[in-house]
Amino acid sequence: MNDQLAAFAEGRILYLNKPLHWTSFDVVNRVRGVLCRALGTKKLKVGHAGTLDPLATGVMVLCTGKATKQIDRLQAGVKEYVATLELGATTPSFDLEHPVDAHYPTEHITRALVDEVLQQFRGEIWQVPPVYSAVKIDGKRAYDYARKAQEVEIHPKLLVIDELEVLHFALPVLTIRVVCSKGTYIRALARDIGRALHSGAHLTALQRTRVGDVSLADCREIDELVADITAMTSEK
Repeated sequence: MNDQLAAFAEGRILYLNKPLHWTSFDVVNRVRGVLCRALGTKKLKVGHAGTLDPLATGVMVLCTGKATKQIDRLQAGVKEYVATLELGATTPSFDLEHPVDAHYPTEHITRALVDEVLQQFRGEIWQVPPVYSAVKIDGKRAYDYARKAQEVEIHPKLLVIDELEVLHFALPVLTIRVVCSKGTYIRALARDIGRALHSGAHLTALQRTRVGDVSLADCREIDELVADITAMTSEK
């Protein structure tokens, strides 16, 4: 077996740029499928260190083989995001997965007000995860209840926002950079910022730019990784 392929079987940590519209499972499934065919096996452990929503892009850390034992450590690293919010409108999922369900005034929102409101979200905060999320409630995912229009109580979580800054502001668009702890839902942060502005908000774009010390510059495109694995297969 090619030594590089053998390394995947033994255990490797991969840094990928998740494409738009792919689920985190799609990425894992794609990489696992390619590696299993290349290695001539039906089973290979592949996992990811931190879920990204389908409408988000950016840094995704995958582990293969024995490296999957490091997932908990890798997930614990701080995350950095660049998020674009549309102010004055909300959706049930707090992003573009669902259509706008309500509109709110934005005429009163100034850059000074935005700066004042964002100050509230720096440091330790309590955040209620979105109803359309993978949070478990009585053994089921929150989104399972939401899709059946069943109301459930989701308890708030204590999180840390290390950095929060405005990158762009021109009504109704607000783009922010967020450095935060594990478990932070940027969609929920958008919801809460909208409410604090006495308006509404939802995400229109989200990119994870860093996980721990790993940035986008360290990431490969999935097609590039697949092409390399395919080339290794021909060298076996």
